[in-house]
Amino acid sequence: MIFVPLSFAVSLFLATFLVRLLLQGRESLARNYLFVLLVALYVVQTLLVGLRWGYGVMVILPLLSLLASLVPPLTYLAFRDLAREEGSGISLRDWPHLLPTLALAVLLPTWRSAIDLLIIAEFLGYGVALAWIARLGTDGLVASRLDGSLRSHRSLVLAALSLISSALADVAISLDMAVGGGRHSAMVVSAATTVILFLLGIAAVVAGTEEGSGEAEETSPAEEVRTYSATQEVSGEDEAVAAGLDRLIRERRLYADAGLNLGKLSRRMGLPARAVSHAVNRVHGMSVSQYVNNFRVAEACRLLSETDMPVTRIVFEAGFMTKSNFNREFLRVTGTNPTRWRGENAAAITGM
Repeated sequence: MIFVPLSFAVSLFLATFLVRLLLQGRESLARNYLFVLLVALYVVQTLLVGLRWGYGVMVILPLLSLLASLVPPLTYLAFRDLAREEGSGISLRDWPHLLPTLALAVLLPTWRSAIDLLIIAEFLGYGVALAWIARLGTDGLVASRLDGSLRSHRSLVLAALSLISSALADVAISLDMAVGGGRHSAMVVSAATTVILFLLGIAAVVAGTEEGSGEAEETSPAEEVRTYSATQEVSGEDEAVAAGLDRLIRERRLYADAGLNLGKLSRRMGLPARAVSHAVNRVHGMSVSQYVNNFRVAEACRLLSETDMPVTRIVFEAGFMTKSNFNREFLRVTGTNPTRWRGENAAAITGM
């Protein structure tokens, strides 16, 4: 019977995700090319893991180590783009992120015993850096589409935890080598690396598409609103910014733009993204994504009650990109689903 390592199956699974990213429109592909590169890197890396630990192919070890050193910085740079108000992609100023890979290339022929320590430090450091970005909550992802910011934030948290877990797994492997003579190392390395690359691939695909599939999921307000306290004092400046934002969204119907993000809103206001999010947080007690989605749900309710437009069309007319996000936000605001809401309100209007 032919032995097929689990890593190969994961690689094939990630390859299907890669195709999904590649089939996006040209504009989306250009905006999310770092996530495309990430998933492609994960596909190759899982294949190499299968060859090394499944079939004992030793000649690929240098390539396996070099590609592993690229995983943390590329993961960080991709998610960093979602948290930047201006600019995207990689520039010459990002060259320091290549230092771990360059250092590893030097160490491979001269000091191989230091390679594991370098990779552990790299995964841990970039994992902590991603966690630091995640601390800002959904409003910290200013370039993420507001309709998908919750999923993007969850992907960011997953990526941070995966990188940190990888570092801890490497520590466990090193201890096994030192204490137990490496009896379990092959199994731990193969399983841990495969699982972590799989999780990173899921995170990259979800953040890259900024949408998900499946049924609606109920979300507590606390999951999105993490960076402020309800007891914070509301200043006159906060009230002025919130009022101006409210007028702008209503008059220009900005909520109908499915690609709307905090960065676009702040540029329209001529203010820093942080100032806009703080004003919404303090005045309305919610995240910017929830705030904008409230307008979208209100528009959806108007269309449901005043027209016979199908729900599948209302999703897009109201400014949502996916039905799952629409259902989730509609449930959060109204406490029910669109079909039931239309039935109840149609009955109420008929009985008047």
